[in-house]
Amino acid sequence: MISEQSWADAQLLWDYHQMHHKPRLCSVAIGLGSHDLGVADTTVDLYERGMMPLIVFTGATSSTTRERMPRGDAVHYRERALELGVPSSAVLVEPNARNTGQNISFSKALLEEAGVGVSSVLLVSKPYEERRAYATACKLWPAVDFVSASTPMTFGDYIESIGNARLVVDMLVGALQRLPLYPDQGFMIRQAVPGSVADGYARLCRAGFTSRLAANDA
Repeated sequence: MISEQSWADAQLLWDYHQMHHKPRLCSVAIGLGSHDLGVADTTVDLYERGMMPLIVFTGATSSTTRERMPRGDAVHYRERALELGVPSSAVLVEPNARNTGQNISFSKALLEEAGVGVSSVLLVSKPYEERRAYATACKLWPAVDFVSASTPMTFGDYIESIGNARLVVDMLVGALQRLPLYPDQGFMIRQAVPGSVADGYARLCRAGFTSRLAANDA
């Protein structure tokens, strides 16, 4: 049973993890692989709205996606995009990345190899991964302007789509933990965490929402 306080704290984290950027015209979109086909759907929607001429889907398979996407996240995303009417010439696949840093660096290398000039990127992720993806991309590809995007949905709707409220809260907590932790390791830029969000994170940790914390949590 999740307490009223924990629900409120989780909502705080959910709101903070989203960058609230307004999608705009970019050189390319990069859809980050995950268990969530909504990333592919949202990337296709942005393409159909004319926000970019080219899509890169990036991601190998993982322990959390193997059953749903046995051929790899990026491959399944591409298949979804083609089903929705995107021409194959508009979709590149990067099938090897196994973390957010590799999503960015491998996509960058793929685009350079293809001779695609990139000045701006629509970075499409799960809603609670927007800020982490943005901070990672800005660190690894500083010459590019990044705009974060995800499927527009409420916290409650996302929980319903996943079907496991506790897991979602655990993921929110784990994603927040990495924001101050990873800059010290050179993985992302540092971003300010409001005191109210930090307090909510601490309360959720004390309440036991810790299954997605990195092992070296300070």
